[in-house]
Amino acid sequence: MAIITVTQDNFENEVLKAEVPVLADFNASWCGPCRAMHPILEEFAEGEHNYKIVSIDIDEESDLADEYDVTAIPCLVLFKNGAEADRSVGLISRDNISALLEG
Repeated sequence: MAIITVTQDNFENEVLKAEVPVLADFNASWCGPCRAMHPILEEFAEGEHNYKIVSIDIDEESDLADEYDVTAIPCLVLFKNGAEADRSVGLISRDNISALLEG
């Protein structure tokens, strides 16, 4: 499965009502660390697994960024059963992303 682009319109269905954990990548096109982490997230999104990864552009979806108190990017927020379960701010390694998904 590819990374799913999420907007205010599909956030509830794709994230809050998801039957699997969701790793939400809050990012922006101008953010160098976001661009550096994107290929790693794409690798995690491919293949069979029990989670999904979504991308939220903070410039286009500022209301979502405000609602989830995203003040720095990249910001990865792990949602489980419709609620925030964990968070990581800043560029992190493949191993740290894996640990976040397993947490």
